[in-house]
Amino acid sequence: MRHGKKFNHLSRTATHRRAMLSNMATSLIMHKRITTTLAKAKALRVYIEPLITRSKDDTTHSRRVVFSYLQSKEAITELFRDISPKVAERPGGYTRIIKLGTRLGDNAEMAMIELVDFNLNLLGEKSTVKAKGTRRGARRGAGKKGAEEVVVADAGQVKAPKATAKKETAPAAPAMPAPEAKAEEVADVIEESVPVAEAVTETEAEVETDVVAEIETETETVAEAEEPQSEEEPPSEEETKA
Repeated sequence: MRHGKKFNHLSRTATHRRAMLSNMATSLIMHKRITTTLAKAKALRVYIEPLITRSKDDTTHSRRVVFSYLQSKEAITELFRDISPKVAERPGGYTRIIKLGTRLGDNAEMAMIELVDFNLNLLGEKSTVKAKGTRRGARRGAGKKGAEEVVVADAGQVKAPKATAKKETAPAAPAMPAPEAKAEEVADVIEESVPVAEAVTETEAEVETDVVAEIETETETVAEAEEPQSEEEPPSEEETKA
């Protein structure tokens, strides 16, 4: 029977157990997440959380106390430089244990132990949930937003006649075109007028040629009609007597 058995020896001697937990704590500090059996993860949580609490007080004494457990300068530097600022406002509960099922072979329960403040995925989800809020808060907020919209709508209805009156009394002056737009319009008008002027000159030249041709034909016909009358000689006296 296991009456009063609260300490798990993990089937190891005291020195072997301390060395194993020290190595696991160093790995967790350096990598922020490790996978092990569920029993070892629970024992490691009890071992490392007091050391993380000690790291909040960055003094020489605290560093020496933690070094007596971990025996790793790199882990001490990582703990006091990077981890302690992130857990400064957290009152305990620095680690999280997630069960992963059983291991193939001996069917041992496996788990993943990680530092809570270094799981960026879960931190992002928590921030989004906080932004959304609860259902009651959402309903209350929606009611406030609806009331604000109604007030804004009423204000718009009250201010609308004033705006119309201003428009009636002082109509807005038409916008003056820019000088570049004027220059473009003048150029377009000139381009359109050039072919028209050419067409007019061509038609005038054709009319003049037609008139000149008609005058020449008329003069020729008049000359032909006058020539026989001038060529005929007047009758002689004998012909008149006969």
